[in-house]
Amino acid sequence: FFENKYMYEYNNIPVFLGDVKKIVNCVKSTLGPKGMDKILLNKIGNFQVTNDGATILKNIFFDSMALNIIRDICSVQDEEIGDGTTSVCCLIGELISEAEKLRSFQIHPQIIIKGFRIAAKESLKIIELKSFNHSDDIVYFCSEILNIVRTTLNSKIISPFREYFSRIVVKAVLKLKGSTNINSIKIIKKCGGSLRDSFIEDGFVLEKRSGINQPKKIENARILIANTLMDTDKIKIYGARIKVKTISRLAEIEVAEQKKIFDKCKKIISHGINVFINRQLIYNRHERFFMEHGILTIEQADFEGIDRLALVTGAEIVSTFDIPSKIKLGKCKVVEEILVGDEPMTRFSGCPNGDMCTIILRGSNFQILDEAERSLHDALCVLVQVIRDPRMVWGGGNIETHIAKGLENYSKKIHGKTALAIKSFSKAVQTLPKIVSENAGLDSIELINKIKNAHELGKEKTCLDLNKGDIGEADELGLTESSKLKAQIIVSATEAAEMILRIDHQLSETVE
Repeated sequence: FFENKYMYEYNNIPVFLGDVKKIVNCVKSTLGPKGMDKILLNKIGNFQVTNDGATILKNIFFDSMALNIIRDICSVQDEEIGDGTTSVCCLIGELISEAEKLRSFQIHPQIIIKGFRIAAKESLKIIELKSFNHSDDIVYFCSEILNIVRTTLNSKIISPFREYFSRIVVKAVLKLKGSTNINSIKIIKKCGGSLRDSFIEDGFVLEKRSGINQPKKIENARILIANTLMDTDKIKIYGARIKVKTISRLAEIEVAEQKKIFDKCKKIISHGINVFINRQLIYNRHERFFMEHGILTIEQADFEGIDRLALVTGAEIVSTFDIPSKIKLGKCKVVEEILVGDEPMTRFSGCPNGDMCTIILRGSNFQILDEAERSLHDALCVLVQVIRDPRMVWGGGNIETHIAKGLENYSKKIHGKTALAIKSFSKAVQTLPKIVSENAGLDSIELINKIKNAHELGKEKTCLDLNKGDIGEADELGLTESSKLKAQIIVSATEAAEMILRIDHQLSETVE
């Protein structure tokens, strides 16, 4: 009943699962503080160096539906939490590997899925049980969120300067005064110097300078943000021409055009502003006209820059100026020109919609700057989630070992084949700290057994200490993580594994 020019092929499902393993094996070497980096080379020769799981998956060129499933799940993890994409990818691979072993014992996929669901639900209960909340003690809570940022940056390119950048990230988030909108934090990358030369600047910094001979500082600024053409309106009809008999007539046309644009400038001035920012070009004659009226102008501001500026100053981006009462102006206390390196920029401070801040990143090349920006973005996202949900757990493989032990004990209370699936889930979770220690060149089996023995002896905070190649206490090492991050890793990986295990055939349409 199919049309003659099409045919449908059945692909063997083990091949599909093999694709999952290939993708996970490509990513898992980047997991942990001692993980390796990947070079991502595109078709035109540009490259980037990264160990960010989401970035790697977005740039992998691999013809497989498995990649699309894992990429989508990791994208959700990146959007919801901001970090943990590599952990999700690795956990998906381990769950699929354990499921393959169970299928070799003739256990139906639906039974495996049922066991995984039960195990995921129990894992969330263990995370809830082992989590702690010190938000009542402000001083201790601030030290803990500093530890969370340090732990997040441990596996990033800026890990040698994690103490310095941790304080920058915490200061930036605290400036939001309870808001969780990280769009209010702008990151500017400027090549030159080293990462240690990066700094945080109060206020919003726009990567543009003011016009020539204009005031460099404006107090109590009233800001008009526009996206308008500061030129005469051209005839839009293709092939249209204007014929004149004398040069004087041509001069009259030019004078009329200039009068029209100056009328537009007067309309802008009539709004009672002292700062005018335009997305498009402002010509010298009009710039001088604004200068004579004491107005600071900035031209050709980038779209993202003026969008954020409009957000923090409370302005609206306009293109017409006929009805001043319908135009919303932005306000801030001070607009001034500053130097970042040797490049002049404009800073807006004292904005009404919260305290803005800008992080200026410095580095020796653009690859380092791009990776540093991704690292800071992950840390900012995680910290914002902690502000929303202040519950925390101990890191360094501590919570994974507790989950594995709890699930193993829980599986003994369950009868039938479902218990095998729950036990397999516990093995998959326990593999995450094993991968971290193996990426550091350590004996993973010995270290995991040491952690388990310490937990049996009542040392609940024991975790991996990769710097010493041994185990240590998580509170002493400052290894703290968000409980919501760990819970989302479990949920995302379980959903992806369930989606993959439900597939028994792949039907593809091909032309004969």
